[in-house]
Amino acid sequence: MTVEAGRTGLARTAEQELVVLCDERGRPTGSAEKSSTHHADTPLHLAFSCYIFDDRGRFLTSRRALTKKVWPGVWSNSACGHPMPGESFEEAIVRRVGYELGMTVRDVEVVLPQHLYRAPPFAGIVEYEFCPVFVARQRSAPEPNPIEVAACAWMQWQEFVRRAREDVHDVWSWWCKDQLRELHGRALIERYSRPE
Repeated sequence: MTVEAGRTGLARTAEQELVVLCDERGRPTGSAEKSSTHHADTPLHLAFSCYIFDDRGRFLTSRRALTKKVWPGVWSNSACGHPMPGESFEEAIVRRVGYELGMTVRDVEVVLPQHLYRAPPFAGIVEYEFCPVFVARQRSAPEPNPIEVAACAWMQWQEFVRRAREDVHDVWSWWCKDQLRELHGRALIERYSRPE
């Protein structure tokens, strides 16, 4: 089932964010405005990726809004974002999932605590992030914010893995495909992708 953005109300307004700059071990070194940090020479900064599952073990994939500055219109993991200064990853996930997907989650757990990646340029912008990867369970239904998410869909984990691995046309985000190399077969992913 695919849920189109904007079907349940007006778009929520965009947030102004600070990102936490860091070293290659994820230790904070400062902060900067998000809008000024993403370019051809993006500094390393903290981020997260979250993969949300429902009680039936289905995975929620989301399609980035066409107006996004980085990788617009591609399908990806459920939600991505950046913790703000002084904010834990778990707090950032709850905030961003609420903002992007209009939903709440429970049982947030880290799968890849030390994931770091540098994506190839897309429209002149490089993503360079120390990006722990999390899983979570759905608590409420998604109501996508069209500023962030064009659509979202529930699918079986193995189907998602197959589609992403076969993708040669950037239908799926680069970082999502990169994370899958480490995620597939992990015990935590296997547990979340089974019905409760």
